[in-house]
Amino acid sequence: MAETVESISQHSKDRKSISQRGILSPLIARPRAEGGYEIISGHRRQYAAKKAGLDTVPVIVRNMTDDDAIILLVDSNIQRENILPSERAFAFKMKMDAIKRQGARSDLTSAQVAPKLSSEKIGEDSGMSKDTVKRYIRLTNLIPKLLELVDDKKISFTPAVELSYLDAKQQCDFMEVMDTTQNAPSLSQAQRIKKLAQQGKFSYDAVYDIMNEVKKSELDTVTIKNETLRKYFPRSYTPRQMEEKIIQLLEAWQQQRQQAKLKKRKQEAER
Repeated sequence: MAETVESISQHSKDRKSISQRGILSPLIARPRAEGGYEIISGHRRQYAAKKAGLDTVPVIVRNMTDDDAIILLVDSNIQRENILPSERAFAFKMKMDAIKRQGARSDLTSAQVAPKLSSEKIGEDSGMSKDTVKRYIRLTNLIPKLLELVDDKKISFTPAVELSYLDAKQQCDFMEVMDTTQNAPSLSQAQRIKKLAQQGKFSYDAVYDIMNEVKKSELDTVTIKNETLRKYFPRSYTPRQMEEKIIQLLEAWQQQRQQAKLKKRKQEAER
């Protein structure tokens, strides 16, 4: 997979920092059964060290189980900047599954007597509430194309959580409706669509009717295309100057209307 501009930029920063100060935080690795070592935490630091021309890096070697390694790997990567919702969701799920396998009671199966609920533990480690952790894990139930829309910010996080309760066929139908209406779901719309599915009333037409509604925010918004406005302004005008002139003209228009009303009332009073 090709690296993004952001990741390349971050690697460049890491390489510059390591060239100047060396590696301040050691990598963490574990012995392989077949020999050698597996890096669990510090892959980016290793990459940057190679680019900086370092032959050796400090490493802490620990004996750890696969689940221990997963938990450490998640904790290391979840701190990255610009992490996608899908990446966070699957990271939390990996950690949740690892904790469950280690014998911790999971609140997904028993929420009463566990000394430390797994979602609560993950939340504490990542600075989130246990409910937020659960919502992220719900996203792993979305089909890949729908989850991609969440990553691309075409569907907001909370509506996406509600849509995760739809089965795969329903999610495909929803995506088709969304493409047809060219509308992203609000939280209220997503909740109503989820309710349709729970009540066994989900259908393409029912979802279309919900998604084709005019949102209140759209009723309160007036949009004028840039090319329409540009016909009435000099090329040198900035958007700010255009806005100020429009407000000025509207205020003058409003004043004229008020004066016309006063004149009309005065004429009626003189009759």
